[in-house]
Amino acid sequence: MNRCLLAALLVTGLCLSCGAGPQHDLPAAAQDLSGQKGNQTLVLAGGCFWATQAVFEKLNGVSSVVAGYAGGEKSTATYDQVITERTGHAESVQISYDPSIISFGQLLRVYFSLFDPTTLNRQGNDVGTSYRSAIFYANDDQKRVAAAYIKQLTDDHAFADPIVTSLEPLNGFYPAEDYHQDYAQKNPNDSYVQVCDVPKLALLKEKFAALLKPQKS
Repeated sequence: MNRCLLAALLVTGLCLSCGAGPQHDLPAAAQDLSGQKGNQTLVLAGGCFWATQAVFEKLNGVSSVVAGYAGGEKSTATYDQVITERTGHAESVQISYDPSIISFGQLLRVYFSLFDPTTLNRQGNDVGTSYRSAIFYANDDQKRVAAAYIKQLTDDHAFADPIVTSLEPLNGFYPAEDYHQDYAQKNPNDSYVQVCDVPKLALLKEKFAALLKPQKS
């Protein structure tokens, strides 16, 4: 659903949810990536990239989060084309992080805790393939650990419904337009941000306080 239309519906009270994580704490990943040195990147899709960017940039050890598009071609990686749902892209974020401070497994735990992995091609009222839940793996190690964590959560019955998060090879990441970058931070009073993003940030603070960047004095 186009965000302009969704924002209007939110204002009129017709939409009440923008996707939610589990109601209980998820276990840590039994497998993780070890021996990583230097800055690493992870590309995730979990619905509107405004929320995913706002969440992950709050984590200690994360140096940058870029909103963008993955899963499609560079030639069609523009917002006006992606929202047609015909380009194959998902709204995604590229997370740059220091594995000596926060691990790949910890990032996955935050992801599955705050973004619903059980609704196919949607997060709450954001509907379409561009809002799908997806992990775009850059190598076999990322794919292996992500697949193992999905199996772990499935075996533990962490969610009432099956996990539908896809594992897709990262064939390219294309930054979104400037006005999408840090949108939630720059527009805290936006109706969509208030209903869809602010609750996720509150849940992040509640469940993952130990992983957050230190407060500036």
